[in-house]
Amino acid sequence: MDPVQVWSSRVTQTFATDEEISASAPAAPRILIVEDDFLVASELVAGLTNAGFDVIGVAMSADEAIAVARSQRPALAIVDVRLAGHRDGVEAAIELFRGHGIRSIFATAHADPETRRRAQAAAPLGWLAKPYSPERLLPLIRAALAGKG
Repeated sequence: MDPVQVWSSRVTQTFATDEEISASAPAAPRILIVEDDFLVASELVAGLTNAGFDVIGVAMSADEAIAVARSQRPALAIVDVRLAGHRDGVEAAIELFRGHGIRSIFATAHADPETRRRAQAAAPLGWLAKPYSPERLLPLIRAALAGKG
């Protein structure tokens, strides 16, 4: 047998294919971002992606969040209270939880007692006051995901 064919055969037998690696690697947790501020959403996408999460989408309204969650089935959602449209993030989080079993972390500047009371129906996994840093958000997400399983 030609030495190149022998080497090629060994390489093929030694290294896994991309499909085999993808099939054996654990899936990254899927996260939905519900945020209508483009810059905040962009920073979230970059930070979560760099931390190894799979950001399945950014929804700017409650209705869009429900539609994305229905089709993409995230592990959790990061939700702002104030959103574009006639429904707010609390309503979105409640529907995500009741209709799809998806829990939320609220990342918002609006965490007054009345808002928190309304949000109890969504069984939130946590609250993070804006402005926040990735150093504060990432441990909260990891703890929430660890507690869900």
